Order: sequence, then structure tokens, then C-alpha cells
Amino acid sequence: MAAWIEEARAADILGYDTAYVATATPGGRPSVRAVLLRALDDRGLVFYTDRRSRKGLELAANARAALVMHWAALERQVRVEGPVTMVAAAESDAYFAQRRRGHQLGAWTSNQSEVLADRRDLERRYEEVRRRFEGGDVPRPPYWGGYRIEPEEVELWQGRPDRLHDRVRWRRNDVGSWTADRLWP
Repeated sequence: MAAWIEEARAADILGYDTAYVATATPGGRPSVRAVLLRALDDRGLVFYTDRRSRKGLELAANARAALVMHWAALERQVRVEGPVTMVAAAESDAYFAQRRRGHQLGAWTSNQSEVLADRRDLERRYEEVRRRFEGGDVPRPPYWGGYRIEPEEVELWQGRPDRLHDRVRWRRNDVGSWTADRLWP
């Protein structure tokens, strides 16, 4: 999976790090949105967001997600499913500190997923936040941080002629080892 992401980056594919994350309400109503994948290691896949957002509230109620990355130009797709945990505060702080200042200010500005009556309200709030932190560092908001999807199932899809695609699925068992299966296209 990491090699495919790196190949997409090296191929200069716009949005190579875009992932679509699906969550569900406690009642099972699904929702999906695009996020930016910010880390991938042996612990899982990490993205950052406002924890008060719809996805944050859904993950608080049902800490499982599915993630898909698709690179049409490479005819490749990665699909991951598993439980989700919050990234440690220190890790979220470190990531937030290296973000562009405007993005840091935006995290303080937005009530993500809430109804916005008028665009001018957003712009006024941003200006208030900008003035508040003028001349100093912008700390990470307490409601903003990372989530890690811990893969229990991973599927790699490689497009092939005549729709004879390659699909390989890995599933983690109870002792932590992986079993691979080739799937029909």
C-alpha cells in the first residue's frame, strides 16, 4: 500500500494523498467524505480533522471506518477497513505545528459541518482569529486532532484489460497475522 501511494506521488498525480473515509451513525446511516492521508505506518492510516464535525461525531459513536484511495491514471485502488482510534495529543500537536498558518487559523475559525448562515460570518470569524493569534504561534485547538484507522482488512485492486482486474485482499486474524485471498474481479 505504501509503495502504491509513493508511486502515485512520484507520478505527480494531483490528489495522490486524497482518501475517501466512510463512517456511520449509531443507527447505521453511512456517510463519506474526502480527507488527506497524512501518515501511514505499521499502526495504521492517519488523517486529521475537527472532532466536532459530522465525521468526528460519527467516529465517537461508532469507532469504525472504511477508507478508499483511487488513482485512475494508474488504474489502482486501495481499500481499508478497521477500528479507529484518536491519535495521541503529542502527535496531533506536532502535525498541527507544521501546518501552514492559514490552515491553523482555519481550524480555529470553522465550526465544521454546522450550518453557516452567511459567508461574511466565516470571513469575520477568520479575521477575529487572525487578530487573536497575531504575532504568536497558533496552538492546536482542543477539539482538533488525528484519527488512525487500524487495518483489519486491506484490498488492493489493479485494473487490467477486458476487466480481468487483479484483486487481492488481506485480513488480519485474532493473533495479528494476515491471510491473503485473491478475489474475482
